[in-house]
Amino acid sequence: MGEIFAGLPWWVKWIAVPVIALVVFGGLIMSVVSIVIGLLFKVLVFVALVGGLVYVVRKFTSSSSSRSDW
Repeated sequence: MGEIFAGLPWWVKWIAVPVIALVVFGGLIMSVVSIVIGLLFKVLVFVALVGGLVYVVRKFTSSSSSRSDW
């Protein structure tokens, strides 16, 4: 692979080839990024809902257990 780029100018290696790769694989890259971001968002929503549920259950059980002590 090195001998292919050996005689080419620097701008072909560092500018033209990455731009062509982004044009060709741009849709694939964007779909992978959107899947990862969507998954992270769902994980954050799950964590927030579980945390809220744990908070509500602890708040409810602590208030009901303090009333039952009377």
